[in-house]
Amino acid sequence: MAKKRKHSGTAKQTNKDNNNKKNKTDEFAPERPERTLLGWKHKKPETSSKEGAESDDSGPVFRNKEKILVTCSRRINYRYRHLMLNLVSVLPHCKKDNKVESKESKGGTLNELVELKSCSSCLFFECRKHKDLYLWMVKCPGGPSVKFLVNAVHTMEELNLTGNHLKGSRPILTFSDNFDSRPHWKLLKEMIMQIFGTPKEHRKSKPFHDHVFVFSIVDDHIWFRNYQVSVPHNETTKIDRGGLDKMTLVEVGPRFCLNPIKIFGGSFGGPTLYENPLYISPNQIRAIEKRKKAGKYAKKVKAKTKRKMHELDNPMERDEFADMWKE
Repeated sequence: MAKKRKHSGTAKQTNKDNNNKKNKTDEFAPERPERTLLGWKHKKPETSSKEGAESDDSGPVFRNKEKILVTCSRRINYRYRHLMLNLVSVLPHCKKDNKVESKESKGGTLNELVELKSCSSCLFFECRKHKDLYLWMVKCPGGPSVKFLVNAVHTMEELNLTGNHLKGSRPILTFSDNFDSRPHWKLLKEMIMQIFGTPKEHRKSKPFHDHVFVFSIVDDHIWFRNYQVSVPHNETTKIDRGGLDKMTLVEVGPRFCLNPIKIFGGSFGGPTLYENPLYISPNQIRAIEKRKKAGKYAKKVKAKTKRKMHELDNPMERDEFADMWKE
């Protein structure tokens, strides 16, 4: 067998080329910054000792990474499903998922879904008897969580309002003064701010505000409205900065009313922090209406029996001329 020749010359050339490439990369390629939980950490320029001490005390910059999981239960009504889709279109930082069975074990499954989708909060629309809609507003996985009864639902398709705003733009959240009156309203205000407020520089959001979310408390209910900020201007006449007198609000939709039932300390359950004493379930309201209708029917039956007894007690006298024309 013949021995193979050693290609000594080619090996030396390849080693030289590799060394040259390494030198070039060392000269031109910048160092890659360290990656942290808050993003890429860029190196700060070298400063004096006093300035460096001040900068170290400031710490990392907070970055809002709020994400919402929006789901609903099975056998939901079409109007309530359209309301959920309207909220999904208005909130660019939310994620939609399949329907979940509304059982006692729904809390564990929804917590797993929130963790799988890497979300921090959840909006769960639970429909019962094809009539009643309940909204769970939850901060996962530690809580707290709020259960609402949703009333006065009007979707965008039903209203046909003239307002319109760009999809993905960030909303301005406004609250009535009643939210600062009691501690449970303060807690609800903070949860609404975290869930409905679109994070700054979110990849699906646009970096400007052109609509307003209005949350107001009337009769211990939270009423939601969505308005577009319209500025009438042409190419010749442009509005100045701060000219709020010329700005108007045009309603976009949807509309709904939230009646708080309970506030829990955990996610989809836990210790009860607050319970609404004025809450009446829709089943009780329907039972009262049935009793009223049943009372009307009982009055009619009593009136009929009373009339018959009166006729028996007071019979009519026989008319003398009743059989005159029969012959």
